[in-house]
Amino acid sequence: MLNCAPMPTPMLQSSRLSPTQGAPLSDTDASAYRRLIGRLLYLTNTRPDITFSVNNLSQFVTAPTKDHQQAAFRVLRYLKSAPGSGIFFHSSNFIKLKCFSDSDWATCPTTRESITRFSIFLGNSLIAWKSKKQQTIFRSSSEAEYRAWQLQHVKSSG
Repeated sequence: MLNCAPMPTPMLQSSRLSPTQGAPLSDTDASAYRRLIGRLLYLTNTRPDITFSVNNLSQFVTAPTKDHQQAAFRVLRYLKSAPGSGIFFHSSNFIKLKCFSDSDWATCPTTRESITRFSIFLGNSLIAWKSKKQQTIFRSSSEAEYRAWQLQHVKSSG
């Protein structure tokens, strides 16, 4: 991957991976996929820009396919495009806690569960973030957004 072309984003916005999409990987390639995802999960501690993509890819470690492998390689190509990026803590005295949340209604094509995301900033520095599937299947985007707001409010006050 050293000579690969860089990518502007870690995952295509229209990408909807599923467990049955693509040809299964051989045992050797599946093992390499698992190791790669493990390393990328560790890297998400300092690179929140790849968190959603890596979280999505980690759902397929039990039975990865060639499509999942190609999507993981795209994350590597994205990392090549911005090797110095990551969390940066400003030295300014500006301290204000800001929280943002979002939810996509029924985004997961397999389970139809909503995905909730939130991020918390202290001043201009990102200090916490999370992306996860909601346990309940909601009937509307308003319901999913309200639940995302509740999760973010509990996290920031607790």
